[in-house]
Amino acid sequence: MDPSAPKYFTIIDYVIFALLLVASMCIGLYYAFTGGRQSTTREFLFADRSMKCLPLSLSLMATFQSAVAVIGTPAEVYTNGTQYWFIGCSYILGLLIPAHIFIPVFYRLHLTSVYQYLELRFCKAVRICGTVTFIFQMVIYVGVGIYTPALALNAVTGFHLWGAVLATGLVCTLYTTLGGLKAVVWTDVFQTVVMFTGQLAVIIVGVQQAGGLSETWVKVRDGGRISGFDLNPDPTVRHTFWTLGVGGVFLMLSLYGVNQAQVQRYLSSRTEKEAVMSCYMVFPCLQVALMLSCLMGLVMYACYGNNSPLEQQYITSKDQMVLYFVMDMLQNFPGLPGLFVACLFSASLSTISSALNSLATVTIMDLIKPHYSMTEARATRISKMLAVSYGIICLAMAYVVHLMKSSVLQAALSIFGMVGGPLLGLFCLGIFFPCANSIGAVIGLAAGLLIAFWVGIGGFLSRMSSSVVPPFNSTYTVAAGPDNITITAVTALIDAARPVGLHGFYSLSYMWYSALNSSTVVIIGLIVSFMTGRTKGDDVASGTVYPVMRTARSLLYKLVEPSACCTSSPQHKIDGHKEINGNVKEDAGTQEETETFLPSNPVSHVEQETSV
Repeated sequence: MDPSAPKYFTIIDYVIFALLLVASMCIGLYYAFTGGRQSTTREFLFADRSMKCLPLSLSLMATFQSAVAVIGTPAEVYTNGTQYWFIGCSYILGLLIPAHIFIPVFYRLHLTSVYQYLELRFCKAVRICGTVTFIFQMVIYVGVGIYTPALALNAVTGFHLWGAVLATGLVCTLYTTLGGLKAVVWTDVFQTVVMFTGQLAVIIVGVQQAGGLSETWVKVRDGGRISGFDLNPDPTVRHTFWTLGVGGVFLMLSLYGVNQAQVQRYLSSRTEKEAVMSCYMVFPCLQVALMLSCLMGLVMYACYGNNSPLEQQYITSKDQMVLYFVMDMLQNFPGLPGLFVACLFSASLSTISSALNSLATVTIMDLIKPHYSMTEARATRISKMLAVSYGIICLAMAYVVHLMKSSVLQAALSIFGMVGGPLLGLFCLGIFFPCANSIGAVIGLAAGLLIAFWVGIGGFLSRMSSSVVPPFNSTYTVAAGPDNITITAVTALIDAARPVGLHGFYSLSYMWYSALNSSTVVIIGLIVSFMTGRTKGDDVASGTVYPVMRTARSLLYKLVEPSACCTSSPQHKIDGHKEINGNVKEDAGTQEETETFLPSNPVSHVEQETSV
């Protein structure tokens, strides 16, 4: 059989793929005709705030475990080794910080949209800026998420491109519109199981094709695909321990700390404790997903070695490598290619459905409801119409991505990372710095977005126009000649190729984008706030600032005097306004209330948001 010829699905493969779409639709229909039948915004957008931590954790993981990651991570490991695996180190702080800072703040304020926090903390203009930025970010990302797997499937198998795009977009839009957040969460659970099953099946069969576990290990070890700790501090190196383990923390915070798609799940849980537990449970789920993707890349290398299908011109893009491997190695196992394609589209469906639900939420809650009074029934109908509208818009965006060709796919993915950083900086400015004001927040966000697009687009254009140089993430193996002449020559070549000046700025690793952009927002926001008159403590809405100093003192107290923690604890409460000035006032509230930095009353702060 010609290796470059398309490998077509069998009937069993088509059946398995169709069953995935049918099962997802059935889940949406079930929740459309049971319970409250999605008749209120509380049920449609927040699952009646009744979700448990296990399904929430799987849904949180599936939301950004997109098809781009499923086909991109194995190709990355195949090409550059296991260095990317170290991004798993960033999951620790990237999930602990949201669990103990962002979730308590958002949950206790009884928010419905995370951007309502921005109005409570700053003003309505900041809230609208945050909402519009998020909508721009997610529409582009969903367009890429729909189109990329369909393009790879079309190129490798001959599967109809727009048939795959429409099947993904329409099915996802329908069950999201019919079943609301409950349908989204439970289809995420189902699709996560399919995703893990498909990847595991490919790994098992691939290991067998490579000659067994021991032979697979020998091939990847001798091929130099097992990476050690690369502690190079150079921020222009694409992947090192620091770019992945530290820069990845900021990326994780932008996804799991302040992104509406994730915060909406936290807010749909029954209690704050379950919301925190769901964030904890995401950690092992993400580690399993990362492990499976990286193992698939190693198995691909064990099967192909250095004879990459891309270099042999059997495929035209690195993104097609995983699907080519599946169709090439599993063609004698009817049903397994269909299972993996179902796995791939499960990742795509989970991302798209979460995005559509969150886009409908922020639009109705941030842009429509504050300006027009309406009944719950009408608000729910409008929310469903918005979900359908965004589904159609994202399909149109997929067509735009198609017109822009593959090079712009990478640019669109970079835009997603670039926009998340400034939003993270905006929330950090409000939560950690009580002196920040509204003017500083708006100008800081604008400065962060400006830097993001300057570095991102400038770097993209710079790479397009630059000549070929040795890759900065490569390992150079040379033999020491007399007087180390060979080593000196190679060192000089690397130093000459190292980017300097503005080109060095453009060459910043994409993993540092979120850190750079969020830091820009905070620094510029604080400078402008002090220049225009910082916010006084009494002007900060209660519960919108995290008590950093109080928490640090408490931790220090426990570390220095652990015995005192076991005998008695200080019985006090610091009010949201007074804590900023360091004053403690007594409260006759319950024990639970004295242990929290936020008011524990049942009245939603959002009800007064338009007057803040």
